[in-house]
Amino acid sequence: MNINISSPSQQSIELNEVCVQLQKMGYAESKRIRIYGQDFEAVSNPFPNGDGIAIRAFSKRETRERTVQLPLPVVQMVTRQKRKKVA
Repeated sequence: MNINISSPSQQSIELNEVCVQLQKMGYAESKRIRIYGQDFEAVSNPFPNGDGIAIRAFSKRETRERTVQLPLPVVQMVTRQKRKKVA
């Protein structure tokens, strides 16, 4: 029987790779992005946050910085592309 369990460090490496790919897609510090029907100015690069990946950003509507969870379909697209490259 072969059980494939990822170690916490392996999961951290994979999350870091997803964050790097999201940066390449434009979800990066100093970039303007539009998600959830709002315009944001990113002030951080993507980082793991709870069960997903987030950025710190300013909304055009608000004057204070906030944490914005990246949409799950965007994160899933990156993880699927990563799996295809491995396969």
